[in-house]
Amino acid sequence: MKVSTFAISLVCFTASVSAFSTSPLFVSRAVAPAQHAVLRMAEDDGTTSVDTFKEKMSVTRKNSDKKDIMDVTMKFGGSSLADADRIHHVTALIKDQIAAGYRPRAVICSAMGKTTNSLLSAGDFALEGRVNIDAIRTLHNNALDEFDCNEGVRNEVTALLNECEDMLNGVRMIQELSPKSLDQLVSYGERCSVRIVAARLNQIGVPAQAFDSWDVGMLTDSNFGDAKLLAESEDAIRNAFQNKIDPGVVAVVTGFIGQDPNGKITTLGRGGSDLTATAIGAACQLDEIQVWKDVDGILSADPRLVKTAVPVEDVSYEEASELAYFGAQVLHPIAMQPAMKYDVPVRVKNSYNPSAKGTVIKKRVGPAPRLVTAITCKRGIQLLDIESTQMLGAYGFLSQVFRDLEKNRLSVDVLASSEVSVSLTFDKAQKDENIEKAVSKLSEYAIVKVKDDRAILTLITDVERSSEVLATAFRVFSMFNIKVEMMSQGASKVNISFVVKNEQIDEAITNLHKCFFEDQCAV
Repeated sequence: MKVSTFAISLVCFTASVSAFSTSPLFVSRAVAPAQHAVLRMAEDDGTTSVDTFKEKMSVTRKNSDKKDIMDVTMKFGGSSLADADRIHHVTALIKDQIAAGYRPRAVICSAMGKTTNSLLSAGDFALEGRVNIDAIRTLHNNALDEFDCNEGVRNEVTALLNECEDMLNGVRMIQELSPKSLDQLVSYGERCSVRIVAARLNQIGVPAQAFDSWDVGMLTDSNFGDAKLLAESEDAIRNAFQNKIDPGVVAVVTGFIGQDPNGKITTLGRGGSDLTATAIGAACQLDEIQVWKDVDGILSADPRLVKTAVPVEDVSYEEASELAYFGAQVLHPIAMQPAMKYDVPVRVKNSYNPSAKGTVIKKRVGPAPRLVTAITCKRGIQLLDIESTQMLGAYGFLSQVFRDLEKNRLSVDVLASSEVSVSLTFDKAQKDENIEKAVSKLSEYAIVKVKDDRAILTLITDVERSSEVLATAFRVFSMFNIKVEMMSQGASKVNISFVVKNEQIDEAITNLHKCFFEDQCAV
């Protein structure tokens, strides 16, 4: 069967490029030598011949001296795919990008709008004995109707929604929703979304095919709710795109989800859709990974607070990771790792303003082009001051502190320490009961002070120039009577963080921004 399919493809290809005749007789004579080659290849299992033939057909590109197009992945989140109008806008954008010289090997899609939240709520209601996904059906059916999708696409989406409803009825009956079941439940959003987006792309003349992510190699462990990609996933992704997916066909891939070795659906946790995009882009070593959002790239500060925030042209991988960790809406640090491994640039662009250049995240050689790259913050954190009650220099103080934090599954944001004292912060993601248990244990050998309603203000900067940055920052803090309760310089060498009270964070950011970005410094 493989030989026949391959030979037929070869015949079709030869017929399409012939300028003289398309008759069966002519085509048969034209490809007869190739057909013999195919038969010999099948007998000898000569995979090298397959690879050579595919290269000639541009199925894979290797060592090309000149690239007229840029191979990219493009990721779109739920807000970009909120309804039929937004899907129409995104698909038209993809077509325009192709005309501009980009070749999207994969378009990674989140669920439409708030579908993931709706599915989570449906799971909660099912546990209470009620099953209703009418709103989710309406959202997807409206898109199918708006685009007048063919019966095949309608049947696929309807079958997925029916399966989702059946699953919820099962939850209602057994009164249980395990992490494994929850991952399958939320997967229906992405799986419906990609089928509608692919259908719309085909309607407007862009060849496309929907794929569940595991069909293109996204293989994970079995840590449901926060699964990690397996090492073999990289080769599986590369193989899928080199040998199974034609470069002329846009693969519309589900973000956020994967599959474990037992064939069970998993979710990749926070930043999962971004990770899907970077994993595919890095494994295939594409020219660029594009993440489309609703702002003109990474900004110098939160535009909701600082109206004069400006786009940042480029940042390093390390700077982007720190920005994301300390509250900026950028790629999650975990999603950055595949791109860093293969040095594939990540471009953050605005789907509402595609002509804007956006921000490129890439490897930086040499010093940063500016004193401060961006300002970000994390609000609602707790500050713990821990001082040993034992003798000065008592052995093992810090190790004991971190053992007790580990036992209570607590993750530290920012830390400053001396030989017998340590100050550290917890964000809102940490459970209050775990913090209380840890404080109780720490109090057995230390004086512990807990301070609520604090915020971390982070300057993304080159710490080689920290003296200049700190001189300006502390002049601002002094002028506006902003009390810094803790300061930490990150090991990554690209951030300086300050802990201040929540009520002072806005004033601190706006005045620092004036100094570092607006030439309107008050000091």
